[in-house]
Amino acid sequence: LLPAEAEALVRGLRGTELRDAGGQRWLRQHECMEKLNMHAILSASAGQEQLLTELLVTHAKIPVLIGELISVEIWKHKVFPVLCRLEDFKPRSTFPIYMVLHHEASIINLLETMFFYKEICASAEDSILDLIDYCHRKLTLLAARSASGQVVTPMELRLEDLASLSSMQPVLVPPQELQQQAEAMEFEISLKALSVLRYITDQVESLPLSALTRMLNTHNLPCLLVELVEHCPWSRREAGKLKKFENGVWYVVPPEDHVKMTKLDGQVWLALLNLLLHPECQRKYHFDGFNKSQLLKLRAFLTDVLVDQLPNLVEMQRFLSHLAVTEPAPPVKDLVLEQVPVIWDHILKENRGKWEAIAKNQVKNVFSPTEEELKLQAHRWAQTYSLDMLEALTPDKPRCRVCGAEAAKRCSRCRNEWYCTRACQVQHWQKHKAACSLMA
Repeated sequence: LLPAEAEALVRGLRGTELRDAGGQRWLRQHECMEKLNMHAILSASAGQEQLLTELLVTHAKIPVLIGELISVEIWKHKVFPVLCRLEDFKPRSTFPIYMVLHHEASIINLLETMFFYKEICASAEDSILDLIDYCHRKLTLLAARSASGQVVTPMELRLEDLASLSSMQPVLVPPQELQQQAEAMEFEISLKALSVLRYITDQVESLPLSALTRMLNTHNLPCLLVELVEHCPWSRREAGKLKKFENGVWYVVPPEDHVKMTKLDGQVWLALLNLLLHPECQRKYHFDGFNKSQLLKLRAFLTDVLVDQLPNLVEMQRFLSHLAVTEPAPPVKDLVLEQVPVIWDHILKENRGKWEAIAKNQVKNVFSPTEEELKLQAHRWAQTYSLDMLEALTPDKPRCRVCGAEAAKRCSRCRNEWYCTRACQVQHWQKHKAACSLMA
């Protein structure tokens, strides 16, 4: 994006009502979010993210993003299940619903990229409390699912689905499969929330007093992070092989890398370091019998190999050794008036008792578009997710669409699909023809 384009997109960010999710104004907002999200990733990888940081801070848009994030989260939990149960829910295409589900992932991904910078965290102001609550909800769900042994497999929706819109073939996904896609996205969203929380803990000194109290005492995040270290939701064993989740996929870990720390492991440990070793946190946290026993579980995981990879953990070892043989002083309770998050409660209060009415209204007026409206929206989506942008965001080398081998040839007409040989291209043509017509 050019600087003027980025500024126009940032200026255009506005809070939307939950009942408007999926509507035309909401879709334009989603397109802005997607473009800013992709721009943020590319800018960060090139070390040129200063412009977007300044724009979001100058125009006070971080609270807007947090409000939108919580609004779509509530829609997923309150409206989406009702919508799937409606007997008259027979849409021509379920792709517009998928876009609403994907909206949360887009926003949390943008926040993950931007919260690395101190200015962004400070510009969140009071809404940082709502974001802390959001991260707590996601990590609690992540820990609970991992403890119960649930495994989620990521699911994709390819650009062929856009093509079927333009060729009048409906993208119709059964409600059960749509819910599975939402579950798969929920897992990745929770991992993004972990990174956002870690970046928030980096700014302990500049956070409002209520934010620190909320993390340490209201939600007891140190003990929740211990649960994540214990159960490690992004790691599993399958058919005798160790698999780890990274960059949106589960991959088999070579034996020599079994003890190698992943980025997600590092985020948990860094957050624990920030919350346990900072003097102000130690002054406020309640090291009672339960919390102490939970924290001491970390000693079993602090191996020499782990400490070699993250030397700061030496301080954690010393702290835990000291904690094991002492009784810390009770926390200092010096906060009389405490701020509370308002976004979540405001949205729930405003829409309480209206969930079914909102679902029925959206089925009738938002998620039942005409064929012409679907075709028009498909072209808008194709422009938003430009192929050059998507290719720049993909770290892996292109693979043949048919056999999966490394590919060097590309469809010359739409430049979307890759093939290793002409034979594979010819074999795939009947399936690819509709997509090619749309993208060309």
